[in-house]
Amino acid sequence: MIVLYILLALVLLIIILAVIAPKNYDVSRSVEIDKPKTLVFDYLKYMKNQDEWSPWGKRDPNMHKEFTGIDGEIGATNYWKGNKDVGEGEQEITKIVDGERIESELRFLKPFKSTSNAYIVAKEVDKDSTKVVWGFSGKNKFPMSIMMLFMNMDKAVGKDFEEGLASLKEILENK
Repeated sequence: MIVLYILLALVLLIIILAVIAPKNYDVSRSVEIDKPKTLVFDYLKYMKNQDEWSPWGKRDPNMHKEFTGIDGEIGATNYWKGNKDVGEGEQEITKIVDGERIESELRFLKPFKSTSNAYIVAKEVDKDSTKVVWGFSGKNKFPMSIMMLFMNMDKAVGKDFEEGLASLKEILENK
């Protein structure tokens, strides 16, 4: 009988945690780059350029990568398989608002399966300066949602975005 009460208590606890767990996440960071928006956007729309500034490429320089489709166009896909720091997955360009926004779907395969929507936005500050916003969002599905009670996605990924944007700024301002 005690075992039954313990099991019921555990089930109730899991249900309560599932109800209060965060259902969505949205992480973004921005940087101002001292270059015109056209130049910045033309660089950002190519996924192969991300290898130069992405923090994950630095974490596994031997990462296996495959590109399909026409880079910089809707449908272009970047597949990667790397060490435990970068995992395995693919990114597909799903929408381009020319000169303004690139949207893609991130499909993580390892260490766990999940899908997120990523975006990069270029906004003109003035004729020689551009604000770049890089982010991603998605839904936390059960049981992953319960893990999000103990992990802050913004803190976990935000530093990576900041590192990547700092590299992007350095690369573009030195071109």
